[in-house]
Amino acid sequence: MNQVNWNNYACRDYYDELMAAPGQPRESAGELCNMLARFSAEELAERKTAADIAIRTMGITFTVYSEGAMIDRAWPFDIVPRIIPAHEWRKTEAGLKQRVQALNLFIDDLYHDQNVVKDKVLPAEVLAQSVNFRPQCVGVNPPHGVWAHICGSDLVRGGDGTLYVLEDNLRIPSGVSYMLENRNVTKRVLPELFATGKILPVDDYVAQLYDMLAAMSPRPGDDPQIVVLTPGIYNSAYFEHAYLAQQMGVELVQGNDLHVDDDDVVYMRTVEGRRRVDVIYRRVDDEFLDPEAFNPSSMLGVAGLMRAWRSGNVALANAPGAGVADDKVVYAFVPEIIRYYLDEEPLLPNVPSYLCMFEDDRKYVLEHLDELVVKPANESGGYGMLIGPRSTKETRDQFAQLITANPRNYMAQPTLALSTTPTLSNGLPQPRHVDLRPFILSGPEIHVTTGGLTRVALVEGSLVVNSSQGGGSKDTWIVETDEHAATAAAQAGV
Repeated sequence: MNQVNWNNYACRDYYDELMAAPGQPRESAGELCNMLARFSAEELAERKTAADIAIRTMGITFTVYSEGAMIDRAWPFDIVPRIIPAHEWRKTEAGLKQRVQALNLFIDDLYHDQNVVKDKVLPAEVLAQSVNFRPQCVGVNPPHGVWAHICGSDLVRGGDGTLYVLEDNLRIPSGVSYMLENRNVTKRVLPELFATGKILPVDDYVAQLYDMLAAMSPRPGDDPQIVVLTPGIYNSAYFEHAYLAQQMGVELVQGNDLHVDDDDVVYMRTVEGRRRVDVIYRRVDDEFLDPEAFNPSSMLGVAGLMRAWRSGNVALANAPGAGVADDKVVYAFVPEIIRYYLDEEPLLPNVPSYLCMFEDDRKYVLEHLDELVVKPANESGGYGMLIGPRSTKETRDQFAQLITANPRNYMAQPTLALSTTPTLSNGLPQPRHVDLRPFILSGPEIHVTTGGLTRVALVEGSLVVNSSQGGGSKDTWIVETDEHAATAAAQAGV
């Protein structure tokens, strides 16, 4: 294997997160790139091996359903971090806060007066055909008016360097545990660079999550009983459920650990007798959450949970029904939703979208399937998508039939020139496409993670970053640069 030579790094076709041009690291990435260039091939391989061993030792896994018996897989991790300068991140953070604030107002409106529909900001047919609108939630007032307490918005950077919001995940977004563990592994592999103090920390997330959940308790003043409700060990995100419960010091429970009594209060079964539960961080989908209210055959939920929630005796995060805004058709209306509820211009742009429910858009999509990315409205994990430029005619014909049969369920976007970042392949950094999922906590205050989970397409040229589809991950560094740190200090009079 050869030593890293950044002059040979071929990033010229896309915006690269670390390299402005071959041999020219961006200001925030200079120290990292210089250090990697000083590594011998053997030392680089040793650091990669150390990361792999750490991941196995720490038990960081994820589940791929399609692999049958091979359920758990070691978390795919690349040791070269992705870097975003802090001055850019502060603007992104403000945009994410603005977005989630408007989305919570939107959800609350849909379950009350529906003024956004009456004022024709959201077409009535979008709501009428929403599969995630829950009539059982109409009239409920969750604490602080917040429905989506944890939001994961996916960001991508286009060829011009602009960060776009690709989609909003407001049901039960996953990945934050991997963001935290990526940092722990990276500190073991590249400890030298953390001594500078320029890399902003991410380890306050768990404390912020606990405080947010505690603030939702219907018994303020008491020490709240908080639990994480998981579907169980066969869920793809079970590692994360167990990790967050352990880190917060709360119980990890399944549906049969809880019951709702005639007083509409949720109790947890313990060896010391039943104990009242105040807040449930649920990682069970709406339709399986309560067999009384939703799917009567569900074995994952808790009968009567919706009664307890509607009575105000327990708080649920995220609130049932929040998924009505986790709809890729609703996503296209978010800029107007921000203007409607906040009277502000959106700080973060959407990716241009075509909604197949509208005749002109549908005609364009059907005529340009080979150029577009087509998505179903309510799938996640990269399932059910068409990536036009990589598709066959047979697949495009299948999607044309699906779109024609159910146009409300499909939207399309142009194929973006996603940014790349150096990722080890055959022992040397090679450009691979990435996205970013920051996590936003909404309670009495709104907090955004410092950076987020960077997902990377490990296959050359691939745009698919989902771990369930073969993608990997890497640490995300928000880095203070000397120039902007000096400017900030001068403005503060230091």
